Amino acid sequence: MELFRIKNDIPFMSYGRLTTTISLVTFILAVFFLVTRGLNFGVDFTGGTIMEVSYPQAANLDNIRKAVDNIGLKEATVQNFGSSRDVLIRLPAKTDISVANLSEHVKEALVAADPAAEVRRVEAVGAQVGAELYENGALALFFVIVGIMLYLWLRFEWRFAVAAIIANMHDVVIILGFFAFFQWDFNLTVLAAVLAVLGYSVNESVVVFDRVRENFRKMRKATVVQVIDNAITRTMSRTIITHFSTQLMVLSMLLFGGEALHNFALALTIGILFGIYSSVLVASPIAMYLGVNRANLMGDTEKKPEAAEATP
Repeated sequence: MELFRIKNDIPFMSYGRLTTTISLVTFILAVFFLVTRGLNFGVDFTGGTIMEVSYPQAANLDNIRKAVDNIGLKEATVQNFGSSRDVLIRLPAKTDISVANLSEHVKEALVAADPAAEVRRVEAVGAQVGAELYENGALALFFVIVGIMLYLWLRFEWRFAVAAIIANMHDVVIILGFFAFFQWDFNLTVLAAVLAVLGYSVNESVVVFDRVRENFRKMRKATVVQVIDNAITRTMSRTIITHFSTQLMVLSMLLFGGEALHNFALALTIGILFGIYSSVLVASPIAMYLGVNRANLMGDTEKKPEAAEATP
């Protein structure tokens, strides 16, 4: 479906050096912030205390956050759990106070703010569990990357696989760089968003690469640059429609989803915006620099028909 049609091909590849240079600079900056500042891991990874609190009416999350802040726990996260009357409070690990005393202080603060507050569950998440979640999350990210590379390698050609994975890792590192620079809370929901961005970005790359392969069949006298420029231009309408509609949904989660979805939607927003850029202006130039052409992309499928035509 096309809402609009661009008549003349846009010379995207003529800006290839500029766009890849910009990507390299942002990538280096993201890595720098990751190394110097590090990620601000949430309770899921560092360990801490989880409290489930129930109210007879819809809970006022702002008042609950103020009550928790007043006892010096500004790092705590407060969110609805299941319904508007149930609240989940995640408290960071404290070495100078036991879990029982910490939960008791929080309970007193909550009851002082609203006597109807009822603590239903207190659960300690150990640092060992957090370390296991961190390792499992990193392992999941690794297997996703390997799976994407194998898929693209089998479907297209190794040059496209390398180009796409570089572009997708660019998106992931940029997201992590933002979270490191601003010290936003990095938890399991953010990790889920990172994995979602990987799948989302590779889908856009596959669409462009499919059109490139199709163009090599149709545009036999065109250069590689002309083939890639035409492929990106012809898919531009689809790209704009897809990303605009997805971004609208993610922005609604970011603005109206509350604290529970805020960092998840934030990571998706960054990933989608950079995903558009990398899929079009990073993956394609890298594939071109790696030497993709009609011969190595089409393989024997081009040679067999030509040989058959030459046979008398």
